[in-house]
Amino acid sequence: MQHPHPGRARRREAVTFYLLISPWLVGLLTFTLIPIAVSLGISFTRWDMLSPPELVGLRNYARLLDDRLFWQSLTVTARYTLMYVPTELVGGLLLALLMNQVDARGIRLLRTLYYMPSVLSGVAFVVVWMWLFHPEAGLINAGLAQLGVQGPRWLADPHTALTALWMMSLWGLGRTAVIYLAGLRGIPRELYEAAAMDGAGAWRSFVGLTLPLLTPTIFFNLVLSVIATFQTFTSAFVATNGGPLDATLFLVLYLYRKAFQEFQMGYASALAWVLFALILAFTLLVVRSGRWWVYYEGETP
Repeated sequence: MQHPHPGRARRREAVTFYLLISPWLVGLLTFTLIPIAVSLGISFTRWDMLSPPELVGLRNYARLLDDRLFWQSLTVTARYTLMYVPTELVGGLLLALLMNQVDARGIRLLRTLYYMPSVLSGVAFVVVWMWLFHPEAGLINAGLAQLGVQGPRWLADPHTALTALWMMSLWGLGRTAVIYLAGLRGIPRELYEAAAMDGAGAWRSFVGLTLPLLTPTIFFNLVLSVIATFQTFTSAFVATNGGPLDATLFLVLYLYRKAFQEFQMGYASALAWVLFALILAFTLLVVRSGRWWVYYEGETP
């Protein structure tokens, strides 16, 4: 029996491979790569989507330096990131440790309840939280009143609006907790047994064993969290629309205003590229820092 030529078989396999992934390639090219390239070109123009674009060079980027609302949106985004990222990392880990109790009664129901908010519509859960934060009819202020505390006006007060959005975001800690749970389940039980034989207690095992072996998962969650917080939009758009007094004007929300409310597509594209540069810089910073604190099993010290 004559076997096909090895080179011909490899070419046929390659053609089959590219044919199978061609729908994904077409989607990537059409909906991602081409729009990215077009937005870069638009960022050097003045364009209202009605008249032809006018080339203005770097004027849109220079305009950012004198734009008060741009710096306000950058400040709000940075403050929210500093509030949310540590809370998500620590809170998600605590939830995962709780859900990792194999022998606890009802643990499967607990895992389901904590993860369910992560798959709900963003608009739906924001509307629920808006009702909870209502200064007069909301359950949160009603609970505070039972304790003799006068609740704030939450989303209507510039001093508490960002904090309220941060509290809303904690609703989705289950997603991070599930990723942590997968990391915890990947740690061999034999290591804990060996540590116990050496006299290590629960806290010492956690600090000396669980945390080092969980650093790849912490690193993964940290990268996702930084990227997600810089792109915060839904909660601010639905709950406050950037108010009050621009206290919740996130960078993506400001970009949306410039693009689809004021039709300044050139300036909005410049904002988008600044946002991309910021996310890239912080992501690379986290990735570079990983060499000093992330431990991968099998690495030589």
